[in-house]
Amino acid sequence: MFYKIFFKPLLDVICACLGLLILAPLFIVLTVILTFANGGKPFYTQTRTGIHDRLFKIIKFRSMNDKCDLEGKLLSDEIRLTSVGKFIRKTSLDELPQLLNVVKGDMSFIGPRPLLPEYLTLYSKEQRKRGTVKPGISGWAQINGRNAISWEKKFELDVWYVHNQSLLLDLSILFKTIKKVFVSEGISQEGEATTTRFKG
Repeated sequence: MFYKIFFKPLLDVICACLGLLILAPLFIVLTVILTFANGGKPFYTQTRTGIHDRLFKIIKFRSMNDKCDLEGKLLSDEIRLTSVGKFIRKTSLDELPQLLNVVKGDMSFIGPRPLLPEYLTLYSKEQRKRGTVKPGISGWAQINGRNAISWEKKFELDVWYVHNQSLLLDLSILFKTIKKVFVSEGISQEGEATTTRFKG
């Protein structure tokens, strides 16, 4: 309990601030490259659900452009995913700006991934338990399949994490996340740029 309530939030903020300081040159370079690649829009923000269903704006590096069809509707994710976007997703560099979310207290380094508010009404009673902890940049479901596994399996893994979180588990997830980044596993479901939408 001490780890969850006091030590983990403090550790998150300290490490996120250090991360932003150390990675500042990379952050600046990616911002410049993506500004040119995405028509002046290097960042992508979206409303997500945080702890206890609180809403916040997640920030990521933009990996897709805003190309539309003749009717003005956005093309599919797979088509809009740019070559630079593929690279930053493969290396998980698109997640780098979420260090700002960690500093603000919206997110943790480790926890269930923050999902869309529209999914809130679709969760089962058991699945809603994932919202009792801060969402994370990486998590137990991320290192056990990421986008390549079903929504049901993701939620099962998320709830397991809620009941078993500890410093040792978080460190284990962190090191395995680094390994996953290097081998580029589970980035997307078959036939999708990322994953399918959750439908309950």
